[in-house]
Amino acid sequence: MFPISDDNPTRITPVVTWTLIGLCVVVFIWQFSLGTREGHLAALSYGMIPARVFGLARLPEDLAHIPPFLTVVTSMFMHGGWLHLGGNMLYLWIFGDNVEESMGHGRYLVFYLLCGVAAALTQGLLAPGSKIPMVGASGAISGVLGAYLLLHPFATVRVLLILIVFITLIHVPALLVLGFWFAGQLFSAAATPAGQPGVAFWAHVGGFVAGMALVPFFKQAGVPLLQRARSRPFEVERRRGPWG
Repeated sequence: MFPISDDNPTRITPVVTWTLIGLCVVVFIWQFSLGTREGHLAALSYGMIPARVFGLARLPEDLAHIPPFLTVVTSMFMHGGWLHLGGNMLYLWIFGDNVEESMGHGRYLVFYLLCGVAAALTQGLLAPGSKIPMVGASGAISGVLGAYLLLHPFATVRVLLILIVFITLIHVPALLVLGFWFAGQLFSAAATPAGQPGVAFWAHVGGFVAGMALVPFFKQAGVPLLQRARSRPFEVERRRGPWG
């Protein structure tokens, strides 16, 4: 299942969500412009390296542009490739606006950053000696997903379902989409050593749990949790065969 949009309109302009997306895109274009070698060095300088954050390793002076603790934030705006960027921004675009509406712009920004910090520290604490730089907004966005699950579990999400040659768009409750996503992250995290290269699954788990834990304190007064659906779930929009 691959979510492409939700059926959950907002009454605000999600300026923080749009700004976060814009910043991630601009930073990635900068990374891409550096080339392979310099881009790798940028990831070392501004990515979150657990061993550096916990004082177990140091970078050469010419790469240590900012204090280690600040890399927990700068790493949220860097990505390892176009697919990494595109997938993260799509999820933020789909789910971020409703969470921003529930909290207000300022609270939402603080919430987003806190979830990103919680995600990075979750991954880092499980492998504090790791010298592999962590980059990506996935942890912070996982927090947004956790908040959305508690706020709008019955909202419908348009999902692209691909079964071999069968392709269709269906409406599925967010409870199932995000629950299935979290279960996949948890299973993958349990099966993957925290310190090895690859996807930081424990960061996703930590960010998601942080989002669920923090949303009651960040949502505006009068905004209920577990809001009801505004449209029917499981509606099939269209289907296509192998040739369109």
